[in-house]
Amino acid sequence: MTDKDCIFCKIANGEIPSASVYEDENFRVILDMGPAAKGHALILPKNHFKDLNELDEATAAKVLPLAGRIGAAMKKSLGCAGYNVVQNNGVEAGQTVFHFHVHVIPRYEGGPKMVEWEPGSSTPEELAETAKSIAQGLN
Repeated sequence: MTDKDCIFCKIANGEIPSASVYEDENFRVILDMGPAAKGHALILPKNHFKDLNELDEATAAKVLPLAGRIGAAMKKSLGCAGYNVVQNNGVEAGQTVFHFHVHVIPRYEGGPKMVEWEPGSSTPEELAETAKSIAQGLN
């Protein structure tokens, strides 16, 4: 099902032109118009899902293997040294378009660093309490 007001639904289904890299019955992969690096691609499902929590299992099972194929193609064709697979959920996580999508971002030797953080610290007791809390949220 698509959302008639969603820009990514319109792009994924060909209503709005894009620089497409790949397309099948479930997905369109396009180049990001504001790339973090040359070749930065977005995997867009043709059906509308707001975020990862709304994604159906059939689509979820296909998206990660597709990200791997796109990343391998980037390494082969663009000569990048690696790639990041990024998926944001919610405003605080950096999601700006509320249509599930996956970023595949080529990483080049000597290029800018991203997706990094300073490791924090926790006591074993804090880790156990946090793990228990998350586990309870699964029920």
